[in-house]
Amino acid sequence: MTDPIADYLTRLRNAVSAKHRVVDIPASNIKKEMTKILFDKGYILNYKFEEETTQGNIKIALKYHPQSKISAITKLERISKPGLRNFSGVATLPRVINGLGIAIVSTSKGVMTDKEARRENIGGEVLCHVY
Repeated sequence: MTDPIADYLTRLRNAVSAKHRVVDIPASNIKKEMTKILFDKGYILNYKFEEETTQGNIKIALKYHPQSKISAITKLERISKPGLRNFSGVATLPRVINGLGIAIVSTSKGVMTDKEARRENIGGEVLCHVY
């Protein structure tokens, strides 16, 4: 697998479109941090890290509206790719849907949202947009 972050986003996107409740994803440190951000911002219902195998697994419970069954995640979009990295300074960090969505940024102080990176006054690699 050449792009594990794209695989993570694709598995989430496919599970949402198929209306699954839970999705299993192979774990890595950056995927764990992205999962924590998605949980903190209310895009997923819950998550659990399973360390049974050498690599481990992430079990993610997806969040849907109770009556209409619409997912909390409308779109997941990969921005920085292995063939074309996308780095932004603090002044040029993107605002996703005018601040309604989030951009997940990998910085020197760890993985965080675009708003947190602006508050910390650091830029980094824009991994994806979520809304």
